Amino acid sequence: MTENPTRNPASDSTWQTTAEPTAQTTETFAPPSQPSRRVFRRSRTDRMLGGVCGGLAETLGVDPTLLRIATAALTVLGGGAGAVLYLVCWLVVPEADEN
Repeated sequence: MTENPTRNPASDSTWQTTAEPTAQTTETFAPPSQPSRRVFRRSRTDRMLGGVCGGLAETLGVDPTLLRIATAALTVLGGGAGAVLYLVCWLVVPEADEN
C-alpha cells in the first residue's frame, strides 16, 4: 500500500495519511467458523457437593480447587454470599449429560 500524506484541515500542524490500494486482490476467505459455545453444566464426575465448582471450572478451563477456595472465601468474608450463590447455581444449573 502506498501512503500519501495529506494536510488535516482541522489543524495545520497535524498530518494524517490516507492509504491507496495498489492492486486488486482476488483472494477469497472462508467465513469464520462458529465459535465453540461453552455451556455451564454441573459436573457429574468432579464434585464435592452439587458439582457446581467442578462444572464451572470445566467451563472456564481452570482448576476446580481454586473455585472451591474462592467460594469458601466468599462465604466467610462475604457474609454467606458464596453459599447462597452456590445453592442458587445448584438449583438452577442443569447437570451435565452422561458421556
